[in-house]
Amino acid sequence: MILSTLLIAGTLALWIAYVPSAIPVLDRVGLLDLLGLERTAESQTQGSRFRRGGAMAVVVEKVAEGKISDRVAAIGDGRALRTVNLRTKATGQVIELGVDDGGYVETGALVVRLEDEAERIALERARLMLEDARDEADRLARLETTGAVTEVSRREADLALSTAELAVRDAEFELAQRRVHAPISGWAGILDLSVGDSVSAQETLLTLTDRSQILIDFRVPERVVAQIARGMPLEARPLAMPGTALRGKVDALDNVVDRASRTLRVQGRLDNAEDLLRDGMAFEVVLRFPGETLPAVDPLAVQWSSDGAFVWTVRDETATRVPIAIRQRNADSVLVEAELTPGEPVVTEGVQSLRSGAAVRIVEPQAAAPQGAAARPL
Repeated sequence: MILSTLLIAGTLALWIAYVPSAIPVLDRVGLLDLLGLERTAESQTQGSRFRRGGAMAVVVEKVAEGKISDRVAAIGDGRALRTVNLRTKATGQVIELGVDDGGYVETGALVVRLEDEAERIALERARLMLEDARDEADRLARLETTGAVTEVSRREADLALSTAELAVRDAEFELAQRRVHAPISGWAGILDLSVGDSVSAQETLLTLTDRSQILIDFRVPERVVAQIARGMPLEARPLAMPGTALRGKVDALDNVVDRASRTLRVQGRLDNAEDLLRDGMAFEVVLRFPGETLPAVDPLAVQWSSDGAFVWTVRDETATRVPIAIRQRNADSVLVEAELTPGEPVVTEGVQSLRSGAAVRIVEPQAAAPQGAAARPL
C-alpha cells in the first residue's frame, strides 16, 4: 500500500510539473487547496480557457461554401499547326535546293528546281511564234481597210495569234512544274534529297511544318461533354519534359461521341513561341470543371472518432456533434457532405473537452488560447 501510494504521488507530481493544464483541472475539481498548491496567473488564464460561468469557451469559424474541382486527365498526341508534304508533278533531275536540313522556309521561297532546259527552249520557241503571229495579225489589220484582205484570212490570222498565246501559256506552265515553291512558312526536316538525284512524279520531296502552335488531339469521357466548350483553358504537360506545365485552350470539338469508348474527341491548342515542342510529342492534358457546391469548414474543425470524421457546431449555445463525409481537402478549407448550413458556427479551438449538449460560449481566438499556442494538427 505504501509503494502504491508513493507511485500515485510521484505520477501526480510529474503530471503537475510537466502538463500545463494540470493546475486548472485540479482547481476545477477542488483539489488545488487540498494539495496545498497556489493558483498562478497562468493557471487562472488556462482555467478560464475551458470554463467560465459554467460554459466552455470555444473559438468558431463560420461554414462557407465551396465547389468541388472536377478534374479530367487524358493523354494526347501533339501535331504542328500546319504540315505540308511537298511533291513534284514532273519527273527529272534535281539541279537546285533552296533549303538546308532543318532550315526555316518563307512562303513562296524556291525549295527544289528540276532540270528545265527543254522547257526553257520550248517557252522561247512559243514566244517567237507568238511574236510572228502578232505581227501577221497587225499587218492584216492595216490592209483590211484597203479591201485586199478577205474575211477568211483575217480569221485565220486571229486563230494563229490565239494559238500562239496558248502555246506560250502552256510552255510557262510546263516550266513552272519544274520548280517547287513553299506554300507555307515553316521548318524543313532532314532532307533525303541532294542535287543530282532523280525524282519521279508525285514523289515526296520534303515536309514543311509550321509549329508556331501545337494542336493536341485527346479524348474526354461523355459525362463532361455538356461542360466542355471551345476556348476553355487547359493544362498540358509534355511527357518528355517532367515538371513542365503549359497553358492552352480548347480549339475544336468533334460532333459525335465514339460508341465503343464513350468518349469525345477534343482538339487543344498550345502556343510554341519558344519552339520547345515538336510534332508527334505526347502530352498529358488536364481539364478542370466546377463541380457541385458543398459546405466548406476550417481544417482545424475536423475531428475523428471510431465512427469516422465529425465537427462540433454551436446550436442554441450548446455543442452539437455533426458527422461529416470529406469530399475534398484544400489548403484552407475542407469540403464535406454534412447537415451544415452556410454561416453556421463550427468549433475550431476548444474541442478537446466538448461533449454533446455541453454549454459553450463563443470567444475571440486570443481569449480561448494563450498567445503563441500551437494549433492542434488533424
